[in-house]
Amino acid sequence: MKREDVFARDGYRCVYCGEQFPAEGLTVDHVQPRVRGGDNSGGNVVTACGGCNALKGHRRLSEFLTAEPQARVNFFRLARFVWPRHLRSVEEEIAAREAGRGKR
Repeated sequence: MKREDVFARDGYRCVYCGEQFPAEGLTVDHVQPRVRGGDNSGGNVVTACGGCNALKGHRRLSEFLTAEPQARVNFFRLARFVWPRHLRSVEEEIAAREAGRGKR
């Protein structure tokens, strides 16, 4: 899927902060990273602003969403085109991270 198509599909809105931006302020983020078997299909990519993408860095999405509660709320509200299997996987990883925190 082309970058402009992803931006248009997501309403030029970052799925992490919820703000709208011009195309030059946006990036495409992979829900399942390509290095972990993710692809460029529409169900695996979302629109992210440059600031949120930099804040996320190279962390796993579940790690980022665990550390940033508002980004988590926005992601699950705005990432409507992500494959359900990816959403379930992220939810499961977040739950496991939070369960691990409680045991410390």
